[in-house]
Amino acid sequence: MNFLQKVACFVKRQEVGELQSLVRNNAHHSMVDSSETVTLSWQNINVYVKPPKRVSSRGPDPALERKHVLRNVNGLARPGILVAILGASGSGKTTLLNTLTSRTDNETLGSAGDILVNGVDVGQGIQKISAYVTQDDLFIATMTVKEHLTFRALLRMEAEVPRERRIERVNEVIKELGLTKCQDYIIGNPGCIKGISGGEMRRLSFASEFLTNPPLLFCDEPTSGLDSFMAENIGQILQQTAMRGKTVICTIHQPSSEVFALFDHVIVMAEGRVAFMGESKQALHFYKGIGLSCPVNFNPADFYIHTMAVRPGKETECKAQIEQICNKFDESQICKEILQDIKSVAENPQEKGIIIEEAFSSTSRYEASFFQQFMAVFARSWRTTYRDPLIIRVRVIHTLFLGLMIGLIYLQINIDQQGVMNINGVLFLILINMTFTNVIGVFNTFPLETPIFKREYGIGLYRVDIYFICKTLAELPPFIFIPIIFCSITYWMVGLYASFEAFCMFTGVIILATNIAVSFGYIVSAAVNSSSTAIAIASPIINYLLMFGGFFLNSDSIPVYFIWLEYFSWFKYANEILVINQWQNIDFIQCPAAAGNSSFCNTNCLYKSGEGVLKYMHFDKDRVWLDLGLLLGMVVGFRLIAFIILFIKARKFTK
Repeated sequence: MNFLQKVACFVKRQEVGELQSLVRNNAHHSMVDSSETVTLSWQNINVYVKPPKRVSSRGPDPALERKHVLRNVNGLARPGILVAILGASGSGKTTLLNTLTSRTDNETLGSAGDILVNGVDVGQGIQKISAYVTQDDLFIATMTVKEHLTFRALLRMEAEVPRERRIERVNEVIKELGLTKCQDYIIGNPGCIKGISGGEMRRLSFASEFLTNPPLLFCDEPTSGLDSFMAENIGQILQQTAMRGKTVICTIHQPSSEVFALFDHVIVMAEGRVAFMGESKQALHFYKGIGLSCPVNFNPADFYIHTMAVRPGKETECKAQIEQICNKFDESQICKEILQDIKSVAENPQEKGIIIEEAFSSTSRYEASFFQQFMAVFARSWRTTYRDPLIIRVRVIHTLFLGLMIGLIYLQINIDQQGVMNINGVLFLILINMTFTNVIGVFNTFPLETPIFKREYGIGLYRVDIYFICKTLAELPPFIFIPIIFCSITYWMVGLYASFEAFCMFTGVIILATNIAVSFGYIVSAAVNSSSTAIAIASPIINYLLMFGGFFLNSDSIPVYFIWLEYFSWFKYANEILVINQWQNIDFIQCPAAAGNSSFCNTNCLYKSGEGVLKYMHFDKDRVWLDLGLLLGMVVGFRLIAFIILFIKARKFTK
């Protein structure tokens, strides 16, 4: 689509939205120009679970039978009509919805059939002209309602729309969905962070999708977990959305009679088949005609679900009844009329129009430019990282406490034979503490946001590299300033080599070691889906690397078959620099003489100078700059590995 077409598309959608207050009480089909609406039809939809692949050979086992999830499903949804998909758990409701939106997992599910938009097969392009409100409300808990919607508007609305119009649209949606009172409240997370209510969170999910005025809306169980009043409120929002000329299809789970009355058409599903499709009033007549009358004053939705459910202990009888009902519907006049309508839509495709052009547009999957994505994602990452001041306080207090404890335990160590062991010990102890403290602190970086990242990347809000860079940059300052605070305390309290130059080198190495540990934590965090798994994996790996740090095992004593592990240990490089930094300028180490033996110092002292310490530990002063380079390389290399892992996982989200 060219620039003028995209602008025209957006303007057209805005005009459609403004018709709501004028036409809410008018007939459904007279509201919007039919060339800008969507008639969705589907025919012979079959979905099956792919058999698991064999370990010893390629491909699935031909002896295993494929499980049919959806069987020859047909249907039609027109603009201005609110369609509800009903059925017991496991009937195939969500699978049908995901299939219609091209969101099925191709690795585990196979599908076949025709899905047409205004009679045209647009394939994956249906995602460009539709919105999908999932069952789970996934948000960044520390963002406010308005901040979240502004973030979505900056990244998802057409690139040609000016920022002022985006903010204006955010305010319109907030007012339209009744979020004005809570627009400045943080969203929160039930059970963890107090925020907006469940009903407001549900409406926020709709608001997030309404920003672009999509002509086609899918909702997966929008009333789940809500009380009857809020469920009816959400149902009214769906009804009003359909009345504006949108095509709205949603699955619904046990709606109240008031909510059920809001739906124009229903699709009753059972065992992957359609048991009825048509007007809500027709459904009762159909079931009555086959000998299944709904009791008086009984919720019709409950009646359909109970009738089409498979009861434990009566599986055979229930499945036989379901097959019989589905077969009777296939033979009914209602089904024949629907099939004729589907055929008519397919035979008269609307191959032109902004909707079809947008579906087939070959532009980038991202509406915002690289710079716009970076600014929006970085601003959000910064807010979420530092919005809770308690986290920063805890880190600083922990650092102060740890620094003071180490400083008091090793207070002003004497430079003598015992002091050598104590100083080398405290240097390695500092490395260990800074590693474990910081690596554990980033284990939740990616697992906690994986569902949100999966959804946002899947709809093309931002690139993987931008998300990773912004996330790591936002978290970087504490991993620089906190080590500086720690070093400023411990270095002078312990009484290490009294030189500002040596202090700067010491601090720089600790900062590098801290960020290597963080980078290693990012690798594990990106690779797993929970922090408990990350801890289980990372802890033994770090312990193995500790053994080759030059403190527990002399470098010349490492077995040749484990020498390769030494090169992956940042403890080795950092410890070597710290020890050299401490001892290279010390020319004399005290050696107490034994009583009555003045020659004791010359014959029994292990270390006479700093050079002796370095020689004993097999550390070479000429390797300092090489070690620094390797530490820098590990910071960059580990983060690159973490990004590659995240990128590979993200690619699976869009398949």
